[in-house]
Amino acid sequence: MPHRPDETQDDAQWRSAGDRIQTLLDASAAGGAAAHERAEQLVREVTDLYGAALERMMRMAVAANPELADAFTGDDLVASLLLVHGLHPHTVERRITDALDGVRPYLGSHGGDVHLLEVDGEVVRLQFSGSCKSCPSSAVTLELAVEDAVRAAAPEISAIEVVAAEQDSQSGVIPAETLLDRVHGNGHRQAEWHAVPQLAELAAGEIGGFLVAGMSALACRVGADIYAYRDRCPSCTDSLAGATLTDAVLRCPHCDTAYDVVHAGGGVNGNSATHLEPIPVLVRDGVLSMAVAQALAR
Repeated sequence: MPHRPDETQDDAQWRSAGDRIQTLLDASAAGGAAAHERAEQLVREVTDLYGAALERMMRMAVAANPELADAFTGDDLVASLLLVHGLHPHTVERRITDALDGVRPYLGSHGGDVHLLEVDGEVVRLQFSGSCKSCPSSAVTLELAVEDAVRAAAPEISAIEVVAAEQDSQSGVIPAETLLDRVHGNGHRQAEWHAVPQLAELAAGEIGGFLVAGMSALACRVGADIYAYRDRCPSCTDSLAGATLTDAVLRCPHCDTAYDVVHAGGGVNGNSATHLEPIPVLVRDGVLSMAVAQALAR
């Protein structure tokens, strides 16, 4: 799970500023409709004022040094403010393409890939390719990673559609059109994100157990990346507590079955048909978070 090691506490604070503002606006409703309307008007005036100043600063800075446009858009916090004020210098197609490039290595670790076909108004059409190790939970991981990236880069998008690839009919490949359905189409697969800041404390090669929304999860860090799985060995159905991690291979302490944590938890040493159940882990609002599907909670 690629994340930003240079993420600071200040980044997380400002990423959640929108929620705090909305909470204050909601609280102002206690003073009546007039008080709530005045509070909303105050926020609009302040936002418009800073937006106008930001527009002038962008125009002057980019005129002096065009390379600053990429520097600004490369900072997530600055880029989000540019999007809010309609000042982002890149087209929606460019933003989505860059976002997909950012998650492509993560998709590749699960044996998949994604391609932008077109942007039609407020609708994005994507095409998934590759195998997801025939793992439904891996499909959920891929879809959530892609949807998060696209919606963060292009908040004006109202819908994401998946166009099936020709190879989806082949054996062992999850049909692309089912990726979104696995999260949104079936109520029991609906996933919710839960902040797990303790994940950031994992050292390279370290394994940790976490209880998230009633689900027992196991997470480990391989290099700079974090991978999470349901705390259950599919071979012996026992907990993975006490498992060892060597060169990205996780070994069950009870049945000694080995799994490749980098490649969707697939079994190794002749156990390719066995795989762990991946849990999506992404940085959301500056905090490492897990997406827990109700079907995985226990």
